Amino acid sequence: MYTDLQSNQSPHDFKCLAPKKYQDKPKTNAEPDTRPKHQSLSKTMRPEHKRMSRVLGYCLTLADADSWASFSALAAARLSAEERGALALAALMSLDCSEQAVAVAETALSHAGSPLPPFLSPMDDARWWASFASLNERKAYALAAYEALPLKEQMAFRRHISEMEIAA
Repeated sequence: MYTDLQSNQSPHDFKCLAPKKYQDKPKTNAEPDTRPKHQSLSKTMRPEHKRMSRVLGYCLTLADADSWASFSALAAARLSAEERGALALAALMSLDCSEQAVAVAETALSHAGSPLPPFLSPMDDARWWASFASLNERKAYALAAYEALPLKEQMAFRRHISEMEIAA
């Protein structure tokens, strides 16, 4: 607790013992700040973290898909896998319910969407698409494609799969 030095002056003026600056009441001399000095957190942050903080602010302001895609690319370049994982976990935990978190995580993990029409080689395009598709997407499209085949082609496909199992 601070007291006003001017109200506690002794008849002997010990100016050398009094603090140099003191402020407790209006119109008294200023008191030095005795609170512990804390270094600003931004001065201790790593430069890549400062940059990512700014990028996050830009994305929140712009609020469009291109900004968030750029954020993902920059995060991959500037943050470690552990930092990105912690960021993803914190974002998922901030959602209102677990169903939202699951929906967001599934969206992030299964990003292939529908296969595109083939360009030159349907098999190459199908293999490319399958490399990005989630397990559920691959199963659904494989079953639907199989069921859409004529019976003769289904039998040929079964033979092909059986031969691959024997070879493996």
